[in-house]
Amino acid sequence: MTHRPELDETRRMVIDFTAGDLDRGDGVWWVRDGLADPEILRRAAASAHPLLQRAAARSPHLPPDLLRLLARVEDPVVDNLLGVHHPDTPEEVLMRVFARLGGTFSAWMAETHPRFPREGLATRYANHPDGNYRRLAVQDPAATSELIERLSHDPVVWTRQVAVRDPRLPFHRLREALLVPELASSAGANPALPEDEMAAVLDRAGVPA
Repeated sequence: MTHRPELDETRRMVIDFTAGDLDRGDGVWWVRDGLADPEILRRAAASAHPLLQRAAARSPHLPPDLLRLLARVEDPVVDNLLGVHHPDTPEEVLMRVFARLGGTFSAWMAETHPRFPREGLATRYANHPDGNYRRLAVQDPAATSELIERLSHDPVVWTRQVAVRDPRLPFHRLREALLVPELASSAGANPALPEDEMAAVLDRAGVPA
């Protein structure tokens, strides 16, 4: 096996090997069991073998130089694993993950990461041709209520739903959204919704008080 621990890098790389698109390196047991060992992490992260790189990317203990090294690999599996496991994953890695997965549920790997960029998103993406990027504008703390309202009318339903959940949405638009089937649930989760409006939503849904 090309990822056995007794092989040095020269011997390892002369063996023809192709990593599967979904193989996360779980079978590299000596790296999997040594995710807190600096020497093992350095050996795996510095390897040119994709399964060793992927196995190392599962460690939250990667020092900054190895994190930067793996961030330059631009392997989608490495990017995903860094986004899930490492608290200091670089912004460019998270944006690569989002670029691939923004239209899927799995985009949470990037969007919920504490280092996912938020400042400047409105300027960069409010007018993007892809609705998955337009909805990022809602995450910008500087986004205006006017922009949030505009995005609540976006052609893409995901973008509309994200916008109507935002407390900066003008109240008149929030009340409108409560009556729109594909937006009602998201609008009902808006923290700015007053209690009497919440009660009206429950009444319309037939939920007993």
